[in-house]
Amino acid sequence: MAELRDTPYSVFNYLVNLGDGSEGDVQGGFSEVSGLNAEVTVAEYRNGNAPVNYVSKIPAIHKAGDVTLKRGVIGAQNLYSWLNQIRAGDVTAKRNVEIKLKSEDPGGQGAVVTWKLINAMPIKWTGPTLTAKGGSDVAIEELVLAVESIEQS
Repeated sequence: MAELRDTPYSVFNYLVNLGDGSEGDVQGGFSEVSGLNAEVTVAEYRNGNAPVNYVSKIPAIHKAGDVTLKRGVIGAQNLYSWLNQIRAGDVTAKRNVEIKLKSEDPGGQGAVVTWKLINAMPIKWTGPTLTAKGGSDVAIEELVLAVESIEQS
């Protein structure tokens, strides 16, 4: 549970649970999670007999942005298999994905903030850029998730 404190939590200590029942079975850590956002659109409305000459803004639908996960290629097929389920039209392959920010304190093992991505499904997979030049770059794969809603706890 998040505790109010004077300094912000660091961004480097987090876990991603893909909602496939393998939370205790690590299949490669994600090096980056980006795109966590939620937006509420507004509808503009004005009564014809309103005494003021401006519109009122009322909340309309809300939406969540696409979330991108990046990890080093380790030979695990779980991301690509999930994408294949969606490509085959399996709408039951949507999952609730959890991203847990952990405290960087030595004793802090629990999550301080958890973002739950409701009904997430992969919409894009990108493989690594391969180059024959020598170097120490890591092969990175990327998965973009479409998300219906984001909850924070």
